[in-house]
Amino acid sequence: MAEFIYSAFCDESGENSIEGQMQQCKLNAITHMELRGFGPKLNINKLSIDQAKEMKEKIDAAGMKVASIGSGYGKINIKEDFEPHFEEFKNTIEVAKILNAKYIRIFSFFFDENDSFDEYEQEVFKRVKAMTDYAYENMITACHENEKDIYGDIAERCLKLLDYCGGKLRAVFDPANFVQCKENTIKAFDLLKDHIEYMHIKDALYANSQVVPAGKGDGNIEYILTQLNKEDKTIVLSLEPHLQVFEGLSNLEAKHDTERALPENVYESHAQSFKIASDSLKELIRKIQG
Repeated sequence: MAEFIYSAFCDESGENSIEGQMQQCKLNAITHMELRGFGPKLNINKLSIDQAKEMKEKIDAAGMKVASIGSGYGKINIKEDFEPHFEEFKNTIEVAKILNAKYIRIFSFFFDENDSFDEYEQEVFKRVKAMTDYAYENMITACHENEKDIYGDIAERCLKLLDYCGGKLRAVFDPANFVQCKENTIKAFDLLKDHIEYMHIKDALYANSQVVPAGKGDGNIEYILTQLNKEDKTIVLSLEPHLQVFEGLSNLEAKHDTERALPENVYESHAQSFKIASDSLKELIRKIQG
């Protein structure tokens, strides 16, 4: 049986400060964090060394841990200059080391609508390998996320990229993103399972691409977690709720009538959607592990 570690993109709790994000994690019995954003003016890509040191003191004092750096590296157009992007990546690797993060999430570059993946494939490989190798040299594991509209948005191209990097690059498997790319998540899982390092827990519907709580969509998350549970290893499950929030709901009159009229899976606050996402995942784990 696997040991599942609960992590989360804690900025999706609606809190901007690290203190507030940690508090929301604790309220939901989440022990680890995938750090990404701290309000509209600061994200993990821009965090300085001094800011990282200050944050680490707060994280240690709270008894929390950082599982992964939820960076945005590789989320630029393949035609953009890579060098300044890579130099910023190097700084974030130093931040990851200070925060004692094991993983850094990366991507494999956006393309213009009429661009050929084949034409730019070698450039993608070169750039992703440069990031992967640099992280590896600094004892951080780079994990590629399958994201819509990047080179590695479908399982076959993910596998080519992972193989090219010779085992140093690992996969962070996101079922919802595969659903939004009209991929069969069971086939994708079977193809990539030997490369999966951790998971983003996010589900979605084929019909309209809407993100829904884990187990409520077409991502086959229960099946995938059941397969992972057969392995005797530790795996991080990182919540990425992405659930819809109706920001003005609490200010409306006849609140109960408004709530009944809203589409399913729309929530009053980020804190509420964060809790729903957490509860849905834990319900699946209880079902799988008994």
